[in-house]
Amino acid sequence: MTGKLPFEALSVETLATRLGTNEALRAKIGKDATQWKVREVGDGNLNLVFIVEGASGTAVVKQALPYVRLVGDSWPLPLKRSFFEYHALTRQEARAPGSVPAIHHFDEVQALIIMEYLSPHIILRRALIEGRQLPNIARDIGLFMARTLFRGSDLSMTARDRKADLALFADNVELCDITENLVFSDPYFDAKMNRHTSPQLDSLVAELRADRDLKVEAQRLKHIFAANAETLLHGDLHSGSIMVTDTETRMIDPEFAFYGPMAFDVGMLLANFWMSFFSQRGHEQQGKRDAMRAYLLDVIVETWAVFRAEFSHLWRTERTGMLYQKSLFEDQGDRLGAEQALDHVLHQIWTDLLGFAGIEVHRRILGLAHNADFETIADEDLRASCEAKALKFGRHIAVNRRQIHSIDEVNNLAALIEQESGI
Repeated sequence: MTGKLPFEALSVETLATRLGTNEALRAKIGKDATQWKVREVGDGNLNLVFIVEGASGTAVVKQALPYVRLVGDSWPLPLKRSFFEYHALTRQEARAPGSVPAIHHFDEVQALIIMEYLSPHIILRRALIEGRQLPNIARDIGLFMARTLFRGSDLSMTARDRKADLALFADNVELCDITENLVFSDPYFDAKMNRHTSPQLDSLVAELRADRDLKVEAQRLKHIFAANAETLLHGDLHSGSIMVTDTETRMIDPEFAFYGPMAFDVGMLLANFWMSFFSQRGHEQQGKRDAMRAYLLDVIVETWAVFRAEFSHLWRTERTGMLYQKSLFEDQGDRLGAEQALDHVLHQIWTDLLGFAGIEVHRRILGLAHNADFETIADEDLRASCEAKALKFGRHIAVNRRQIHSIDEVNNLAALIEQESGI
């Protein structure tokens, strides 16, 4: 059945019939497809996602659609993005074991992946909106980023393997194009699909779109994103792409994977924690969120600290690629030279992640794809107030990223802006 017939989108009604002979799914959830219970849970922008429950287990079936689901068939997208997601997940599992869902089956023709059902996990963004303080996310995410970014680069891989991988993921053109436009360009002019909280933010939005320094910096960051093929990125690492329990953290949805700058994943991720921080005042119906705000700033500090520590550990123990070879440093008795090079690499990641974080904040408030942290604030004046503070913060860290030297400096800025009144 699958893999032989032309692509056809699944539905709740057709999934059991069409996948009833799939041995991987049958082995995981039970052989009698007539007893399967299917429900669609996909609420993302691009894909169909089904939970399929059988007599002996549960699995997730994710299928790409030939268009952007958020917009409709007026915006076509290639089905091959499921190919890139599958290959990214296999590499992430190899480089950071236990950090992504297990893959049971991949069908390139039908653009579908059958994977592990994560339960009782929930989306991290939802947990943060609810005010949950999860104890392990900073450590887990920091380790994931350090391990995948380091081990997918010329710091670790052989040059041949890295270049082969670069060639494979270079074909993920259309999803890169989404990032290149929706993240780095569209928020800074009156693009057709943009939206923002209006009229409350109109004046500030006009100010940002007339800000020459900001627009130039956004394009410099776009240049880095497009030209600096350092490592295999997740490409869309935000709080909606992470599933959590109190004890476990899993990364999902790497269909935007491609070779780009290490700082991009880190900046996108931290931006989502900062946006959650600025949104908390909009979620105080059941009481003040001072403790939640403090928790989020602590998570940001710990995530960056864990990333730096693990990246440094891998630098010292797994630096087997063509960059900064040990034959030039440690093998010559020059351990300090290797440490100096490490400092330079980490400093560049730090500087660029601030820029990427600032731009991510802007695109989530001014562009097409908003996030629930702000969108679920029903009071539009309150929402706009939270968003305005985040926009000002994003502008500052993007434009002034070379003059900011520590995570505490950034968090202190966020705390000061958050305490301001009004728009």
